[in-house]
Amino acid sequence: MQAQRKFRLAYVVSHPIQYQAPLLRRLAQEPDIELKVFFCADYSAKGYEDEGFGGIHVKWDVPLLEGYEYEFLPALRRSTKASFAAPINRGFYQAFKKGKFDAIWLHGYWNVNSMVAMAAAKLLGIPVMERAEGTLIDHARSAFRLEMKRLYFSIMRHFVAAVLPISSRNREYWEHYLGAEFPSFMVPYAVDNAYFQKTAAVASDSREEFRAQLNLEKDRQVILYASKLMERKRCIDLIEAYIGMQPAADGKKPYLLIVGDGRERARCEARVLESGEPGARFLGFQNQSKLAQYFDLCDVFVLPSVYEPFGLIVNEVMNAGKAIVVSDEVGCQPDLITDGVNGRVFRAGDVAALRAALENVLENADARREMAFRSLLRVNQWSFEEDVRGLRAALHHIAGLPLNTPKTIESATQSESVKAVTRGQSASAFEPATL
Repeated sequence: MQAQRKFRLAYVVSHPIQYQAPLLRRLAQEPDIELKVFFCADYSAKGYEDEGFGGIHVKWDVPLLEGYEYEFLPALRRSTKASFAAPINRGFYQAFKKGKFDAIWLHGYWNVNSMVAMAAAKLLGIPVMERAEGTLIDHARSAFRLEMKRLYFSIMRHFVAAVLPISSRNREYWEHYLGAEFPSFMVPYAVDNAYFQKTAAVASDSREEFRAQLNLEKDRQVILYASKLMERKRCIDLIEAYIGMQPAADGKKPYLLIVGDGRERARCEARVLESGEPGARFLGFQNQSKLAQYFDLCDVFVLPSVYEPFGLIVNEVMNAGKAIVVSDEVGCQPDLITDGVNGRVFRAGDVAALRAALENVLENADARREMAFRSLLRVNQWSFEEDVRGLRAALHHIAGLPLNTPKTIESATQSESVKAVTRGQSASAFEPATL
């Protein structure tokens, strides 16, 4: 008896992305799905100058091209960053036809390559799923641009069979532009929870040595910022909130560790220098494998951004079991951070509210430990396994893939230590606590 062929899925994305590579490896384990990834550029795999980090040379120290089949499409116009008109590639139609794909998964919609990919799939009769980061919380746009956007989506809906929201806010975005009835299947923005929990556990074994390496006093609290130093990330707001904090009874403030680089670094450093605050330290860009040491060391993590599409760094820190403070314009907030449960939420741009949130988290060690525990519980419910389930549901709807995997693949989303901590807990454990 001839074995049934695998479901053929093509994934089209601009370049190898450090957050996505582990998910692609996980999806490649599905026994009835044959995944092939098409990249339009290779700069992230080779190393590149990242404008968001202030033009420093970035080469990720985690594997980007292992564990799944991939191909780089021929380039007509190369680029070291993704924009509307760069990179531009050819060969979409030929690649889709040769692969005899059952469905196309497309990341991004507002660029030349995405439009060509959608058109090629339409000509071949292959259904397309769309995944992107948009939210309705964004910088101001003119009425003309908004009308053009609505027009574009009214056309795009005829080329796409389903959308894959990454968050609740992203789902609202799709509903706003495509309508609540348009097929939608949540494929949340998740990180490799197992990896980050494992590295956090390893980091905890050498916490005091790392603290000494950074020349930090042993019992002094640590506030952590780890992201690009760009205007919309609003690190300057965090610095202003920190400057205004009152010292503890011993006359000392917590440390403020700022990990990252970018165009705003000079401005932020100048403000710290002007204030004379000795506890604020700028530690520069740190590669992904090094971040776990900073996550483990901190007492509270802060992301004060405005119009942040998601904020995957929050997922990473939650895997270290930490209290989180975010603005209400961080895209992941409604799904991952509940005010008073696993952190605090403040109004974006409100420095006084940010200061109050930090002081509230830091003043009560027992409440902070409870918040940290609940962060870990929540992130374990926001994993690659939810991605696989959502993706399979979408493929079932548009192309008839069976909902259930033919054989069980053991989930690697939780370390054994976390399984022990969360054993006996259910989703209902993530309810507002009395803190």
